[in-house]
Amino acid sequence: MRNHHDQFFIDGAWVAPARAATLDVINPATEQAYTQISLGGAADVDRAVAAAKAAFPAFSRTSREERLALLRKILELYNARYDEIAEAVTDEMGAPTKFAREAQAWAGQVHMEATIKALEGLEFSFQRGTTRIVREPIGVAGLITPWNWPLNQIVCKVAPAIAAGCTMVLKPSEIAPISGIVFAEIMEAARVPKGVFNLVNGDGPTVGQYLAGHPDVAMMSFTGSTRAGIIVAKTAADTVKRVAQELGGKSANIVLPDADLADAVTRGTAACFSNSGQSCDAPTRMFVPADRHAQALEIAKAAAATHTVGDPRAAATVLGPVVSKIQFDKIQRLILAGIDEGATLVCGGPGRPEGLTTGYYVRPTVFGNVRHEMTVSREEIFGPVLSILPYQTEEEAIAKANDSVYGLAAYVSSANLDHARRVAALLRAGTVNINYPDWDTHAPFGGYKQSGNGREYADWGILEFLETKGIVGYGAA
Repeated sequence: MRNHHDQFFIDGAWVAPARAATLDVINPATEQAYTQISLGGAADVDRAVAAAKAAFPAFSRTSREERLALLRKILELYNARYDEIAEAVTDEMGAPTKFAREAQAWAGQVHMEATIKALEGLEFSFQRGTTRIVREPIGVAGLITPWNWPLNQIVCKVAPAIAAGCTMVLKPSEIAPISGIVFAEIMEAARVPKGVFNLVNGDGPTVGQYLAGHPDVAMMSFTGSTRAGIIVAKTAADTVKRVAQELGGKSANIVLPDADLADAVTRGTAACFSNSGQSCDAPTRMFVPADRHAQALEIAKAAAATHTVGDPRAAATVLGPVVSKIQFDKIQRLILAGIDEGATLVCGGPGRPEGLTTGYYVRPTVFGNVRHEMTVSREEIFGPVLSILPYQTEEEAIAKANDSVYGLAAYVSSANLDHARRVAALLRAGTVNINYPDWDTHAPFGGYKQSGNGREYADWGILEFLETKGIVGYGAA
C-alpha cells in the first residue's frame, strides 16, 4: 500500500499540496532522514478549512449515538494498527520500542476509551427553572499538536472534537509527523464523513499561524511551548476565537520529611527522566529536606544509573535520544549553565553517554545543591535533567514551588495522606499528584499561569469544544 507521507488528508481524500515543498523527517537515533513529508501553505489550509466548514452543519446535528459509533470504529481500527503506530513513534522521535508500545501508542488508545465513556454520560441539554441550557458544538476547530507525545495529543483533541460534533483541521508537529499520517489513514478507514477531519502538515509560522488567524476557524486547541502558544493566542485574538492551550511546565516535586525518602526520590527521578525528559508535566524540580539532601543525591544517582541510554530498538534501552539537534543543543546549553552557576553535578553532565557517537543522546543528569534562582531551576529543559533543591521548612518549599511562571503539574510525597492533601491544596498547579498515583485519564489536565488555559481529557476535553446557549422562557420541563 502506498504511504501518504507526501500528501494531506482533505475533504475525505488524500491530496497533493498546492505547492511542492518537502521536509526531511529525521530519525533522532541515526541523525538521518528516513522519509519526507510535504509542507503545506495558506492555500492548503484554506482548502481544509472550507471542507470542515461545509461539513459542519450536518455533522453538528448528528446524534450522540452516531458519534459514539464513529469513535468506537476509530478505536477498533486504532487497535488494529497499534504496532504500526508504535513503530512510527520509535522512528520519528526515538522512543524505545517498549515505551512506544506501552506508553506512547497506549496513551492514544486510553484517551479514546475515556472520551467514549465520557460522551456516553455527558448532558448536552438540561433545564434550570424555565430556562433550557443547551451545549452545542462551537464550529470548525484548528488543532496543533506537539512531537513529544504525538498520539496522546492528537487523540486528546480529535476525539473530544468529534464527541462534541465539531469538524476540524489538524496540524501535527512536522518533527514527528508520521504517526499523525497513520492516524489520518485510520480516520479514512473508519469512514469519518467527508470534511469532518482534515490533516495538513507544515511548520508553525506557515500553517499553524495561518490556521490560528483563519476567520472560519471558531477555536484553536494548541499544545506546545509557551513561546509558540503566545503567538497562537495573539493571532487568534484578531478574530476573537476561543483558544485552549497546554503549554510548558517546570513542575515541583516536594518530598516531605515524613516521606519514604528512598522510594520518593527513586520514583521522582524515574518520572523526571521518562520519555527522555520530554514531558511538559515532568517533575524536574525536586525539593528535599536540607538535612537529608546528601542522602537524596546518592539515591538519585543510583536511580539514574538504571536508566540505560541507547538504541531505541535494543532490549536494554530505557531512554532513547531526544527528538532533534535543536533540542539536544538546548539541553547541553542548560546543563552547562547548571555547572557554571555552581550546582553540584551528581551524575551525567554535558556530551553524549560513553560509546554513543551518533544520535541525539543525552546523559541522564542530576544536579544537587540547586538554588531557586538558578537557570536549571527556572527554565524548562525538556531533557533528562533533574534539579534537587534543599529546603529548611515546608513553607519555604511550597513558596518556591509556586514561585514559577509555570503551573502545569506538581507532586507531593508523604507517608501521611492528610499531610499530603494539605500541601496539595496550597500548590498552584492544574494537576497535583500525591505519592505518584496511577495516571487518571478522566482527571482534568491543563495548567495555571503560563502553562496554559482550558482542560483536556474525557468530559473536560469535550466541554472545551462546546458553546453554552440559554433558551430563556423555554417553559417548564
